[in-house]
Amino acid sequence: MLPITAYGHPTLRKKGEEIDKDYPGLEKLIEDMFETMHESNGVGLAAPQVNRSIRLFLVDASPFAEEYPEAADFKHVFINARIMREEGEPWEFEEGCLSIPGINEYVVRKPVIYMSYYDENFNFHEEERFEGIPARIMQHEYDHTEGILFVDRLPNFKKVLLKRKLSDISVGKHKATYKMIYPKKKVKH
Repeated sequence: MLPITAYGHPTLRKKGEEIDKDYPGLEKLIEDMFETMHESNGVGLAAPQVNRSIRLFLVDASPFAEEYPEAADFKHVFINARIMREEGEPWEFEEGCLSIPGINEYVVRKPVIYMSYYDENFNFHEEERFEGIPARIMQHEYDHTEGILFVDRLPNFKKVLLKRKLSDISVGKHKATYKMIYPKKKVKH
């Protein structure tokens, strides 16, 4: 299991670099990321969360399958992904993040996205349509490859209310059940 980068770690704020099929240890990294995600009870994981500044994330939406049928058997790898457009009436849904343990907040996102990406076999998918919970998870993980966290999408008053909790996470004062990597310096919020 790979350690998760905690809120405040600089890798979480970098835009990920594109990779090619010869990226060293890619197959093993994907395998380890799936294991890490499942062991941490996550439904998505992006490479920046395991301290790699690359454009790679994966999703397994199946834990939502009972309530959201489109999530059944939805397990995908996304490499060098780009959201081409988003559509639909924005909707609110409670999100959490393995890099920000213990904080869940409602985030507004559009329900339909069109994404271009490579899969784990480096087959290219052009403007593929996704919707509902899988799209929501993908948007969250895609944000990680752009250096954006879900708390960045909250209203300012919420950010103020969370400032202390976020500071505590950045120095290891939280109850995560998995290993984490913390920033070396105190973080300003």
